Amino acid sequence: MTSSPHRLGMTIPLPGVPLSEHGEWVRLLVDLGYTDLWTMETDGLDAFTPLACASVWAPEVRLGTAIASVFTRGPALLAQQAAALADAAPERFVLGIGASSEAMVAGWNSLPFERPYARVRDTLRFLKAALAGERVDREYATFTCHGFQLAHKPRSQPPIYLAALQRDMLRLAGRDAAGVLLGLVGAEDVPKLLARVGEGAAASPRDVVLRLGVLPTEDATRARAHCRRLIAAYLSVPAYASMHAWLGRAEELEPMWSAWRSGDRRAALAAVPDALVDALFVHGAPDACRERIRAFVDAGVTTPVLSLMQAEGTPFDLRGALEALAPG
Repeated sequence: MTSSPHRLGMTIPLPGVPLSEHGEWVRLLVDLGYTDLWTMETDGLDAFTPLACASVWAPEVRLGTAIASVFTRGPALLAQQAAALADAAPERFVLGIGASSEAMVAGWNSLPFERPYARVRDTLRFLKAALAGERVDREYATFTCHGFQLAHKPRSQPPIYLAALQRDMLRLAGRDAAGVLLGLVGAEDVPKLLARVGEGAAASPRDVVLRLGVLPTEDATRARAHCRRLIAAYLSVPAYASMHAWLGRAEELEPMWSAWRSGDRRAALAAVPDALVDALFVHGAPDACRERIRAFVDAGVTTPVLSLMQAEGTPFDLRGALEALAPG
């Protein structure tokens, strides 16, 4: 794995900006030197529509999904959406896929969240074949596809990146994917995660994309309060909990997990240590934020992707933040 500090991505949509007004903001990002625009699917917009718009607004930048779930779309539809964006942004689109979580898959979409590792593995193999224009007629371990072939094969086959938390998924990313997507980890965690990726990796370096929550404020108390809510919610999800236990944080996180299991959300938030917040999120003055981002690059991240957030009760200057955090 090699560091590539010239890449810096931004998560879109930007906070507080309607998608219809993003054109001028995307052009600003390009002018400021941001190289990538990435989306995610939680409870906001879908992963593909903002990128389709951005492919017109910014024909220079790389576009990526981080992530599109392998559960909430059928494999053929996922291939079709990826093919459409690859055709709209040839050689500039990255398809990032992952399992998502039981809350989003089962709780929100009423779909079974079963055998996530196998489903991701099978979908990755299906997508490689389908996006290459092959006819797919195969029974995979987690789904069956009979006779699907893209009628409009993309001119350039998009690379497929894999979101990986668990150890087996990290190996799968190294073995079968073109890159790995990380999130909610500290800079000190990155080498251990990449060592696991390397166990399955081919000889060529992989792109390491990491989404970083950034709060451009010097009000550390409010910034940490905002991040504690995210840590308590996400790190109580089994996949994230297992990853951080493996990373050596089980003892540190047990008071939070215990309070969360008992339903005492206030106690769970209070149990999140400041040091953990500061490890997993970036906050502070612009110089401090840039220094923290650089620490992740030095640890092996090749494409940091910033996700701007606002702590409640703090002023937020979007343009100022984009300018202050821009490359160079």
